[in-house]
Amino acid sequence: MVSLKQAPFSEIVQMQIATTAGSDFKRRYDEFLRTYPTYRSTLHLDDLRASDYGQLDVSGHTYLDYTAANLYADRQLQAHLEVLRGQVFGNPHSSNPAAVHIAHLVDDTRRSILEFFNASADDYTIIFTANASVALKLVGESYPFTSQSRYLLTFDNHNSVNGIREFARAKNATVDYVALDPSNMRIDDSILRRHFESATRPAENLFAFPAQSNFSGVQHPLEWIGEAQAHGWDVFLDAAAHVATNRLDLSVHRPEFVCVSFYKMFGYPTGVGCLLARKSALAKLRRPWFAGGTITVASVQADRHYFASDAAAFEDGTLNYLEIPAIQVGLQYLESLGIDAIHERVKCLTGWLLDKLIGLRHRNGRPLIQIYGPKDLRLRGGTIAFNFSDPNGRAIDHRVVDARALQANISIRTGCFCNPGGGEIALGLTADELRRCFSQPEHSEHFTVEDFRHCVDGKSTGAVRVSLGLASNFADVERFVEFAESFSSA
Repeated sequence: MVSLKQAPFSEIVQMQIATTAGSDFKRRYDEFLRTYPTYRSTLHLDDLRASDYGQLDVSGHTYLDYTAANLYADRQLQAHLEVLRGQVFGNPHSSNPAAVHIAHLVDDTRRSILEFFNASADDYTIIFTANASVALKLVGESYPFTSQSRYLLTFDNHNSVNGIREFARAKNATVDYVALDPSNMRIDDSILRRHFESATRPAENLFAFPAQSNFSGVQHPLEWIGEAQAHGWDVFLDAAAHVATNRLDLSVHRPEFVCVSFYKMFGYPTGVGCLLARKSALAKLRRPWFAGGTITVASVQADRHYFASDAAAFEDGTLNYLEIPAIQVGLQYLESLGIDAIHERVKCLTGWLLDKLIGLRHRNGRPLIQIYGPKDLRLRGGTIAFNFSDPNGRAIDHRVVDARALQANISIRTGCFCNPGGGEIALGLTADELRRCFSQPEHSEHFTVEDFRHCVDGKSTGAVRVSLGLASNFADVERFVEFAESFSSA
């Protein structure tokens, strides 16, 4: 595999101070460093910003949507191109030299993923998918739900986790949701433990939750994994929003299933994710169909098929084999930067941004920002969800914010971020009004976002989300604070 060269050291922070709004910027930056002194340990990432993400500053682009997609570095593209140029690669389902070459790289990448997450090859296997959503679907459609089974999940889940409920209900399993506390978007551990005690043995039971909320940035306790398993649950950990800025050690917490999308970790490649599955749990799954690559033998006349063993039985068709080596490049890239350094940088910038947003006021003293989720750094990541409020306390339409951000060349996210449960709790949408809304005759077959807005009597149906990542810097945060101040009546 091609090694990734480190960028030379530069004084990028000092150059920013010299070229940005002069002494006032320097004063704020000095205050930031006094408040978050550990940020100094991450200054090598400023050099990286200059060498590998130069397009951001050249175009004046403030990118604050890392939860949706990370940015790729120039070095990643160069390293991947060197791999592709260095050999002839063919479809790995063959046994010719071109197939053998790529098969070795695919196997190397599987090992690299296991090593990155400190997962034992004796315990876990890697199944390549198009993204985290496909990994979730693989388990949902194959899990041995019965009428005695339970599927337990939290209100705080991506829609792809919610979607597994349809597979569970098709097999008459019970589906239970655990609510969130609107004040902090967290879950009461005592309530969750009562749900854990409801597992129905010997039936199979599945519990799914996100390591980090893609809505609020809340980091849910990974200790839930062992607690649930002790009560007879298999656990599916959605790690997609977590692993770009946090270390996940699968030797400490060992869920049966974990899903990730690699573009959320390091930007490139898109279209490749994986399911990390414990081999003992994978053996329980029963696929509802077979495809090219998933079987050893299939017959038309005999009407039989035999599944391949382990991961191959779940990798439908031909793998995205030319992109898979880029995953190993990306993992090496993150290791060279230090995931702990990325975590520390994001934590410091998030703390500063929270402090500044919370302090913004209208002329009449009313808060400009309503934050959904934790207002401090305890068990939270670099994702902040909020709405702007007008001087009377009414939420400003998130679509207005989106339009103004577009004009300012700032990339954020608005809406509910494919997390309807989190959005409903944060925005105060009740079960009764939602049921009334969905039960209206005109909504039996067709229902749009605009229909939804009219249906909930003018309540906000979405929020604004800002998320930080490995290439974020102090100037990005300051620019967004300046943008936010423009909504103030002061």
